[in-house]
Amino acid sequence: MSDSPPDSVVRTYIETHRAAFLDDLAEWLRIPSVSAQPEHAGDVRRSAEWLAAKLKETGFPVAEVWETPGAPAVFAHWPSEDPDAPTVLVYGHHDVQPAARADGWHTDPFDPVVKDGRMYGRGAADDKGQVFFHTLGVRAHLAATGAAAPAVHLKLIVEGEEESGSVHFRELVEARAAELAADVVIVSDTGMWSETTPTVCTGMRGVADCEIDFQGPDQDIHSGAFGGAVPNPAAVAARVVAALHDEDGRVTLPGFYDGIAELTEAERELIAELPFDESEWLRTAKSHAAAGEAGYSTLERVWARPTAEVNGIGGGYQGPGGKTIVPASAHLKLSFRLVSGQDPYEVETTFERWLEERVPAGIRYSVTFGAPTRPCLTPLDHPALRSVVRAMGRAFGQKVRFTREGGSGPAADLQDVLGAPVLFLGISVPSDGWHSPNEKVELDLLLKGVETTAYLWADLAATHRTPA
Repeated sequence: MSDSPPDSVVRTYIETHRAAFLDDLAEWLRIPSVSAQPEHAGDVRRSAEWLAAKLKETGFPVAEVWETPGAPAVFAHWPSEDPDAPTVLVYGHHDVQPAARADGWHTDPFDPVVKDGRMYGRGAADDKGQVFFHTLGVRAHLAATGAAAPAVHLKLIVEGEEESGSVHFRELVEARAAELAADVVIVSDTGMWSETTPTVCTGMRGVADCEIDFQGPDQDIHSGAFGGAVPNPAAVAARVVAALHDEDGRVTLPGFYDGIAELTEAERELIAELPFDESEWLRTAKSHAAAGEAGYSTLERVWARPTAEVNGIGGGYQGPGGKTIVPASAHLKLSFRLVSGQDPYEVETTFERWLEERVPAGIRYSVTFGAPTRPCLTPLDHPALRSVVRAMGRAFGQKVRFTREGGSGPAADLQDVLGAPVLFLGISVPSDGWHSPNEKVELDLLLKGVETTAYLWADLAATHRTPA
């Protein structure tokens, strides 16, 4: 955009402040903010307080810790001097996965080490590094524009429970919707295709999951005396699983595909452009063949098609040798990955009706659903997405391609409650090892994230300026 900050000024500012930025990030990584472990509750709070103080130091006039029934979140706000500027809300999280040296770490996971252009430590990529690059990015933006405040009304919401299920996040967003209101949401808890292929994620699938308990006889009974004459809950569970898909791998729930956002030919072409090696992907998946819905590529299946998966199945005798019984009970765990156009609550209702038709008399059953997550999708022609692509293209100096993610996250809650489009801006790569031993972040890519945000705010301000 014509009023964007000069690239040379941005890069010089980032390089000048690189060392201090990395020292601060390392200090934050030393706080073991493991939200899933109660013994670290104090550390999660300390992490939130550290971030709020650092955001104040960065220049945010508002930076405060928000309480939840669980772990605290951090909110910050830096208004633009232009009242008509768009409002941008950045999402990330400051809690991390459990980690211990005994898990296979080469160094202490909470004593970060820089080696060969990488910073190793829990949270380096997921997600403290990707949250923290916004602090240097906004300062570089101000240095290059000469302004005293960002070109957009900039807000941050950094939750403390993402790694333990974001249990209270939607409740927080609903309660604080007025303060979180935004024209655009930027999620910095995502990644790129590879070190050499910068990409922007345009969507995430949602999820609905459940557990089903089947009860037949009041106890295990002799299969010779009673088998073939009473319903077998394990056989019922197996028939339910077998009925979930047709011969083409399509889910058989009535109306399951109604209204979903189908891939356009242009989107399929963009996915096909990615340097995808299926044999390498299979090695990563520890699988020996690709499978799924007929008529779609592997990436299309993972990113853009809904699924039904059997996460667990059990019932009856599992010990060594034989035990000729009709088991008293059986159990299933199922999950449905959902795409734009599907409502998880409608899928749950449809599944319950579908299941009722397949359970015979004499089998009692119960279904327990987990907390659902809605899918989210940003159209490729959305103006804010084009701003992200332009900013990232300037930082990386090459064409930016598009991906989606097959997993789920709390981004959809922001989209659903705030009614704002969700965009994804992340610089992590698959080799960073999220949730694994020796998690790291590539420092050159981390600084490209800083540079991207330094360009982004002016671009978004120009693209989304409210007409006079």
